Amino acid sequence: MSNVLITALYKFVALPDYEALQAPLQEACQQNHVMGTLLLAREGINGTIAGPPEGVARVLDHLKADGRFADLDHKESWATEMPFLRMKVRLKKEIVTLGAPEADPTCQVGTYVDPKDWNDLISDPDIVLIDTRNAYEVEIGTFKGAVDPVTASFREFPEFVKNHAGLGTKPKVAMFCTGGIRCEKASSYMLAHGFDEVYHLKGGILKYLETVPQEESLWEGECFVFDERVSVKHGLDEGSYDMCHACRFPITEDDKRSDKYQKGVSCPRCWAEKSEAQKERYAARQRQMELAEMRGEVHLGQIDNEPRS
Repeated sequence: MSNVLITALYKFVALPDYEALQAPLQEACQQNHVMGTLLLAREGINGTIAGPPEGVARVLDHLKADGRFADLDHKESWATEMPFLRMKVRLKKEIVTLGAPEADPTCQVGTYVDPKDWNDLISDPDIVLIDTRNAYEVEIGTFKGAVDPVTASFREFPEFVKNHAGLGTKPKVAMFCTGGIRCEKASSYMLAHGFDEVYHLKGGILKYLETVPQEESLWEGECFVFDERVSVKHGLDEGSYDMCHACRFPITEDDKRSDKYQKGVSCPRCWAEKSEAQKERYAARQRQMELAEMRGEVHLGQIDNEPRS
């Protein structure tokens, strides 16, 4: 039975006092047995938390008691086990790192498109459709016909735009990402650089997979998520991918049958990149994790996901 509520949330809003919000928010999460990661910056909040439904609800109430978060939107899904190991409220320069000050979603963003209207928009021949996620995310699933910027991090997105003047050959640009945050910030960047008609998927891929029936969907594959589920499918059901805890990339059952795969140590993607010393260190960590699991404990060296760019 799925009884752990997972809630992804973000909001771009001016928070000049963001540092003062950290300790009370950390306390509210801990008191309500909620775990995960929340990022606070001058430009807003971003993160994913999980816990008992009533605990998550109380954390959301805590946030919404601040008028700046009164209309905070979030996405919900369920898991049978807690996907995070601890609770972290972190202070950052940006809630999603682009490194381009001209991209300011608190001042301007593109046009939000509801999931129910997304298929019609991206079927328009005058649209350039861009997946603003990283290459390893695109690899396991994307919308049909989307441009893959082939980025290793969101910081590389401005360089992609700079090197692809052809993006301006069509009058409209539509963008999407996992939960909506990266494409929202990317839309602000595009507007700041002279693109006039810019759209982005409200609530991201997760909201689309949650609300659009599979038989009507233009999504192909699965969607990478930043928790122990690794990927989700339509209806936000848990996907088929696992994770290599050495490189934190998604892996398939075929990958795990490779002679280059060793649980917690390497996979076909990272096997050649890791030194023998690294592999020995990862193997020792994996043994400690397995011993901790046998004792019913959580090993603090275990990797848990958090919002990444």
